[in-house]
Amino acid sequence: MSLPFARLTALLLLTCAPLAVHAEEVIVFAAASMTTAMVDIEQGFETDTGHDLIVSLAGSSALARQIQQGAPADVFISANPDWMDVLENDGLLSKGSRFDLLNNSIVLIAHGQDSTLVAISDLPEALGEDRLAMALVDAVPAGIYGKAALETLGLWDQLSPSVAQTDNVRAALSLVALGETPFGIVYATDAAAEDDVHIVATFPSETHPPIVYPAAAIAEHDDEATQAFLDYLHGAPARAAFERQGFVVVPQ
Repeated sequence: MSLPFARLTALLLLTCAPLAVHAEEVIVFAAASMTTAMVDIEQGFETDTGHDLIVSLAGSSALARQIQQGAPADVFISANPDWMDVLENDGLLSKGSRFDLLNNSIVLIAHGQDSTLVAISDLPEALGEDRLAMALVDAVPAGIYGKAALETLGLWDQLSPSVAQTDNVRAALSLVALGETPFGIVYATDAAAEDDVHIVATFPSETHPPIVYPAAAIAEHDDEATQAFLDYLHGAPARAAFERQGFVVVPQ
């Protein structure tokens, strides 16, 4: 009786061994605005594939510069096409791997849930001597989009001296959530993730460039595990995770 059991045990070990041998680590650099969704995606991808997913979240500009400097990223997901274009022009993307993943919108938020609604056109008066939280307006996509919208609406010159700039959009969200600033401009998906803010208004899409999140593999990092992650982003579980956070998934 013991011999067949021993053979069965050995067979099971041999059957399971390839999964451990082929499990790899995939390092993803993703825009900070994807924080909530990436928690679910990390768990789902690891469960489905056996690979380890390491997610580094920050402003797209900071992540792109780190990749330029040789940071060991396998995949980059940017909150705008411009920073992806920079890496592509530098020859740092795996050819043919780039695709548009998500769309988003930007909103004006206020601290708390009981604040009076304010029209965007009345923001300078409502702000008074206080500060407006925004991600870096010349580097981080959320800040770039917000500045463009305010310029289109003729409000930037009035508001720019009052802007409190942060390294990424989640930091701007935190300033408003903590009551450090009464108003902020963030993505709609960020506002949905924070109970201590509410959306005052949504900026019309025609006031700023289209908000597109492209994804791509980094050059010489397009191995099987990396491709498995890119494939996972196209699947139903990832779509559900993104939609739960309020993103619009770009049809493939």
